[in-house]
Amino acid sequence: MKLDKMAEDNSYESMLCVKPEVHVYRIPPRASNRGYRAADWKLDEPAWSGRMKITAKGKMAFIKLEDKNTGELFAQAPVEQYPGCVVESVTDSSRYFVIRIEDGNEGRHAFIGLGFADRGDSFDFNVALQDHFKWVKQEGELAKQEATQSAAPKLDLSFKEGQTIKISIGNIKKKEAGGAKARPMGGGLLPPPPGAKPGGVLPPPVAQQTVSAVPTNAAALLDFGSPGPAAQPSSDLWGDFTSAGSNPSKDAAKPGWVQFS
Repeated sequence: MKLDKMAEDNSYESMLCVKPEVHVYRIPPRASNRGYRAADWKLDEPAWSGRMKITAKGKMAFIKLEDKNTGELFAQAPVEQYPGCVVESVTDSSRYFVIRIEDGNEGRHAFIGLGFADRGDSFDFNVALQDHFKWVKQEGELAKQEATQSAAPKLDLSFKEGQTIKISIGNIKKKEAGGAKARPMGGGLLPPPPGAKPGGVLPPPVAQQTVSAVPTNAAALLDFGSPGPAAQPSSDLWGDFTSAGSNPSKDAAKPGWVQFS
């Protein structure tokens, strides 16, 4: 506590608000718990008039009443919190307040009435105190958070000596030992044999034939009932497909066109 007070005493004093004209009134004792009423004061006969300053030093705010010509201090009201018992609004006006002043040498205090000639001055007086103690509250919350974070143990995410980790990645298929399988060509057909003419029709796959193809020399033995002589075997195993309009009997004799069931 002593260190905190010393830090506050040595801190810089800032100016929050200055009003060149305020009035001080003697107030009667409070008649009830309903609050003070400015109508009970002699508003046309202020006890003192001068200048008002609001300063801040650390967490404390100070309302200072000074002579407007010489700057001599008339009275001072230390404010520890607002709203609070040091500054209290009256019930019948927004331009008048009751403040508790203190005698710094002897520790005595008294209540006086404080009035502003303009309503805007009283608004500035109120806002200056509110902003200061709002800042004090925020500073206190930040200090608590920092203390909590410093007291909490820090999480150590570094790797220890010899420590390893494993990463598992799903949906990855292992390749076969023999490598990737050959992809079949489009249509399921095998490539043509060497020496085939471009544009020729490929024979059906061997797996789809139930009977092996007839040898070339067996084409002469096929008899489809035609009166003419049997067709001579062609030197081209796949035939000539340019004569699509030739005799059907001759075309049927070519092994490339024969389909056995």
